[in-house]
Amino acid sequence: MPDGPSLLRAKARWVQAGWSDLPGWQADRLGQWWPALVKGCGKPAAGWHKLCDEARRLGPDWGERVGDDFVRQWVETQLQPWRVTSLDGQATGLLTGYFEPLLEGRRTPDARFAWPLHRPPAGLGQRKPFFSRAELESTPEGRAAIAGREVVWLADPLDVLLIQVQGSGRVRLLDELTPQGAPKVVRLAFAGHNDQPYQSVARWLVDQGAFTLEQASWPAIRTWAQANPARVGEMMAANPRVVFFREEALTDPASGPNGAQGVPLTPGRSIAVDRDSVPLGTPVWLDSTMPQTWVAGGLPPPSPLRRLAMAQDTGGAILGAVRADFFWGWGDEALAQAGRTKQPLAMWVLWPRGSQP
Repeated sequence: MPDGPSLLRAKARWVQAGWSDLPGWQADRLGQWWPALVKGCGKPAAGWHKLCDEARRLGPDWGERVGDDFVRQWVETQLQPWRVTSLDGQATGLLTGYFEPLLEGRRTPDARFAWPLHRPPAGLGQRKPFFSRAELESTPEGRAAIAGREVVWLADPLDVLLIQVQGSGRVRLLDELTPQGAPKVVRLAFAGHNDQPYQSVARWLVDQGAFTLEQASWPAIRTWAQANPARVGEMMAANPRVVFFREEALTDPASGPNGAQGVPLTPGRSIAVDRDSVPLGTPVWLDSTMPQTWVAGGLPPPSPLRRLAMAQDTGGAILGAVRADFFWGWGDEALAQAGRTKQPLAMWVLWPRGSQP
């Protein structure tokens, strides 16, 4: 258990630390982190307004212009590191990963594209919890609640599950073309959920004996679904939570979706946290390892993942003190990295000196 002056939050204890306590601190490319800070300063956390005014004045390209060491000096002058532990002093936790899926869809259904994503139902806030996934699909009341609320139609129920678990995604519309003749790409952003508890379908499949917890991944889930098409509905119903979406124009393809803080996520520099442990808009130093892939002879030695990130999102499964979900970006490589990320984690928050968290 780390020693030193501490501060209590609802689910975490922050223990005062020094810069030398942060493994790898001197090696991080902080100039690459700086734009994520400036984005976060668009909606600063309480206690951050003064520093955020300065960060916005310096501009998002300041880190690139002055270099990593100048950014590090600014951070060390302005901020104080605090080790995050659980209320009972546990200082290690879990890092997982997420990403923004890129899927194919249609505005109108056909024989292949038969799985809808929906806008929030009109009465979503009036009934809590709202209808479960099974009730929305099988009861007259549930079906009536989402009738006519379809945003797009997808070709695979697992794509529906994937984008609902990730919370947002990009959809390439095969029946809506740009003036150049290419499929239009839109973003579906999180717009609410049915207040049902999130249940992992991977855990359900482990309990069914489909594979072990160590083998759980999106490819493993898809392989099982292809071998057991008659049970896909049962698997989907194991997670009663349904996420609803709103469509947004993809004005900047290089920018991530808005997280719970309300600012665009930055690949490799944004994380989801439990806001009862870490306020949104807070810089967080991560000490973990990169996800590993099997090579000839087994797993290679782990390489460190040590960098400064911004707490800019939340997630239904991201609960507890030392817990973070790492945003990898979008596309196939981000999917692969996110699916492999399940690493031990230590974390420190950086907070303005002289300001009470």
